[in-house]
Amino acid sequence: MILARRAFTPHPGFTLLALLLCAVFIRLGLWQWHRGIVRQADWTRFARGADALVTLGDRDLADLPLFQRVSVTGTLDGGHQFLLDNRSYQGRAGYEVLTPLKRGAASVLLVDRGWLPFSGSRRTLPDVTVAGGAALTLTGRAANLPSAGLASGRAAPEPSAPWPKVTSFPSADELALALGEPIEGRILLLDARSGFGYVRDWQPPGIPPLRNFSYAIQWWCFAALTLIAWAVMSRRNRPA
Repeated sequence: MILARRAFTPHPGFTLLALLLCAVFIRLGLWQWHRGIVRQADWTRFARGADALVTLGDRDLADLPLFQRVSVTGTLDGGHQFLLDNRSYQGRAGYEVLTPLKRGAASVLLVDRGWLPFSGSRRTLPDVTVAGGAALTLTGRAANLPSAGLASGRAAPEPSAPWPKVTSFPSADELALALGEPIEGRILLLDARSGFGYVRDWQPPGIPPLRNFSYAIQWWCFAALTLIAWAVMSRRNRPA
């Protein structure tokens, strides 16, 4: 009786493919792990930003840590507002309202007054009227403008469009051009307790860091499974 023995004889082509797949899976895992670390830092900054209230004065928000809670004094320009399109809250479509806050000689600061629902028609914009002229003090967090995942999701304000101007994931330069004066690169997320606003349930940016870490582990598991499959399939029967 001839017994069959299994010998480890990996095929060069299959070995190369397995190594390439492992390299790709490991690289994707490292990418997700790095994104998790960056996102964890953002979430930590968001939590710590509320620890103390800083008076902004004539400084720029860029001089302070991201998500730092600040108080700032100025006058709201209700005649030149922006509606950030494609902003959702609890699954509902809507806008976020950006209102310029003029601070004398300092740069204009855009205040995010919160979210309000889509009216059902692009021709009928929501009423975001706000009384201006009087100096007031607002509190909120320093934040970056929302960014789009795809370039196709961006739309600068139309120069000829009436105010408030609808825009989608604009840059600070595009908003400054539409406004006709310099603005700060960061915006102020108005505190939920402040007036002059709408829904302001501010959350740390992006998905929870734990999800990125779990994605990284999944990719590394794929790399391990690829090596196991390569080792198993490389053992072939050999007559005794």
